Amino acid sequence: MTQEAMIQVSDAAMAHIGELREQQGYDSTYGLRVSVDAGGCSGLVYKLDFDNVEQPGDQVIEDKGVKIFVNMRSLLYLVGTELDYTGGLQGKGFHFANPNASRTCACGESFTV
Repeated sequence: MTQEAMIQVSDAAMAHIGELREQQGYDSTYGLRVSVDAGGCSGLVYKLDFDNVEQPGDQVIEDKGVKIFVNMRSLLYLVGTELDYTGGLQGKGFHFANPNASRTCACGESFTV
């Protein structure tokens, strides 16, 4: 499986990640740690943090210059997902377009596969 098929970053998300990284004082060695945890009203929630350390078992993906650290358990839920960012009236923030999600909650914060 190619890295492009794993997790993609939209142009809008790439730009906002760069802005946030700069605002929070992280240098360009920092990427995103993306994970899936139990929780939320649909059963699973996405989690985003800045990180620059590869943990044992991580898959490291790079798209549009954004390094993404993801553990293998989370990657199983995220293959084919696009991370996007919207700043409009209908909700500001990062959004996951996840083809593996069979159902999402109304707020978009959690999902089921």
